[in-house]
Amino acid sequence: MPVGVWQLGFVSLLMDVSSEMIHALLPVYLVTVLGASTLTVGFIEGVAEATASITKIFSGALSDWLGRRKRLAAIGYGLAAFTKPVFPLASTVGWVVAARFIDRVGKGIRGAPRDALVADIAPPSLRGAAFGLRQSLDTVGAFLGPALAIALMWLTSDHIRAVFWVAVIPGLASFALIAFVVRDPADGPPALRGTGLHWRGELGRLPARYWWIVAVSAVVTLARFSEAFLVLRAKELGLALVLIPAVLVVMNIAYALTAYPVGVLADRVGRVALLPLGLLLLAAADVALAYAGGMTGLTVGIVLWGLHMGVTQGLLSTLVADVAPASLRGTAFGVFNLVAGIAMLAASVIAGALWSAYGSRATFLAGAAFAVLTLAILLPLWRRDRHHRAGPEAGR
Repeated sequence: MPVGVWQLGFVSLLMDVSSEMIHALLPVYLVTVLGASTLTVGFIEGVAEATASITKIFSGALSDWLGRRKRLAAIGYGLAAFTKPVFPLASTVGWVVAARFIDRVGKGIRGAPRDALVADIAPPSLRGAAFGLRQSLDTVGAFLGPALAIALMWLTSDHIRAVFWVAVIPGLASFALIAFVVRDPADGPPALRGTGLHWRGELGRLPARYWWIVAVSAVVTLARFSEAFLVLRAKELGLALVLIPAVLVVMNIAYALTAYPVGVLADRVGRVALLPLGLLLLAAADVALAYAGGMTGLTVGIVLWGLHMGVTQGLLSTLVADVAPASLRGTAFGVFNLVAGIAMLAASVIAGALWSAYGSRATFLAGAAFAVLTLAILLPLWRRDRHHRAGPEAGR
């Protein structure tokens, strides 16, 4: 595995430790310390995710135009790192809104160039493993962050601001690693600087198979909605408040343990062949969470949810890298992330409306129905992939 993929994985790991230490406690901090309403919390998260999604398409296209991914990715990580001290210093909700907005702009700027950089660094034969490795390391950070938050809350007697200050350290370390250690590959794709940024023409160069992948990803995201609903379900089933971050810990452990092995397997058996497994895991997770009557059912649902994430997320990124022209990978990942972000926003609004009107069971059963719908959409792509892979085998 190229060393650059490992470096980018540890950049993601450190930033996720920092971000998840804050995000695991931020809703409680807003409500109990700053006096915000739950509606305000939902508004902040909605604006934050929408901002990240919109920013991704522009940063991806700009990285293609520049021909250098690392610089934009470093700017994105830098914005996120240097807004972290605002959270413990914030005395009003407005400061938190500003910090979350800039933090999500940073996430939007870095996402597409970073994924395109992984694709540039990794040889095609290792691309699935490369995305799986980066995703696994990212997810290790996502469960270490909430775990550290739980430990620090116990050590500091529930001093949330102290936890936020500790979270600043891995954020700055992440920025330092990408700024001073990670390098663009010498043989990267040519810059499009001489051609200008012609959105319609560039999108038209993306193949039909790419748009199938974007459509599948969007429907998968509609089925998955935000992990905030896992937290709400845990609270509904009576999990103690101090242990609420453990929901994300358990989910991300399952996620991290799955992503890299699935990426390696995908390099051998094909990317599309494994996507139905991920969707079946999601449907099973939704059903388990819909009918959970206690902590055992909750845990089963959360683990299945994490396994689904591990199977699908790296595969979808690898599929984008496989079909997008090298000079348009940034644009391709930008559009891919934009559509997924919009779908996530829509899914969370739908899930919230279902929860308010009909309860948690209806929310998760609707998610299971969307997962089955995605399987139907995926079937033509899966059949074409099997035919394409069987062709070379028959000719041998």
